[in-house]
Amino acid sequence: MFHRTARVLEHVKLAERTFRVRLHCPELAATIRPGQFVMLRLPNTTDPLLGRPFALYDTVLDDSGAPVAVDVVYLVVGKMTGRLVEVRAGEDLQVWGPLGKPFLDVGTPDRVTLVAGGIGQTPFLAYARELLGTRGFGGDAPRARTKKISLYYGVRCADLAAGVDDFRAAGVDVNLASDDGSIGTKGFVTQLLEAHGVTGPLVGCGPEPMLHALAKLAAKWNVPCQVSLETPMACGVGICFSCVAKVKTPEGDDYKRVCVDGPCFDAAKLVWE
Repeated sequence: MFHRTARVLEHVKLAERTFRVRLHCPELAATIRPGQFVMLRLPNTTDPLLGRPFALYDTVLDDSGAPVAVDVVYLVVGKMTGRLVEVRAGEDLQVWGPLGKPFLDVGTPDRVTLVAGGIGQTPFLAYARELLGTRGFGGDAPRARTKKISLYYGVRCADLAAGVDDFRAAGVDVNLASDDGSIGTKGFVTQLLEAHGVTGPLVGCGPEPMLHALAKLAAKWNVPCQVSLETPMACGVGICFSCVAKVKTPEGDDYKRVCVDGPCFDAAKLVWE
């Protein structure tokens, strides 16, 4: 894990209240893997005191192909993100990572389906590149693991759909749903997925009700499903036990720390309440 002060290279708006920040941090960019996250903190302030977790969106390569920067995408929802949006290119942020575990191994299926709700698309761009074999991460050479990636992405309204062009440019088949019908199909993203029928392995990230519905659908179809949890965190390194998730074990229900045991879990092993 690296703890650095990183220079902001870019800070751009992707959608309503949604931004992408690019950090120059070659050591982090060379080691982080899809599914892992970083903690960001504003420098020279104690308000807010704690950092906040942000999933890896993508890595950025220099002209020689070496990873030199990381991208994270966030939605402005509270004090930290409300102040983060004020940071400009050329300024610094404190960053530590990579944290958590990467996505679980899906093998080499013909198709992998990613299901996102709200801001849950953020871990999936790098993951799609890795699965398709167009980018290597964590020091690994690119290796194709699947032929097709489908993204099912649900938002409240069209203004909140962020990064859709990035996914399409990466070779991902994008299917959209919205609560108000202003983009894609009207309704829940899991309803759109169910209407399209059984797919290969499912990977989800988003609000817990959506993930629970996805887990039920995976059980109905008898396909593997993993989910990346958006549990609030305080320390990010497993010390405070504030981000536990209830899981099934041979000895009975237990708790796992999302920051170090996740954030990616087998949906069938989670206790949904």
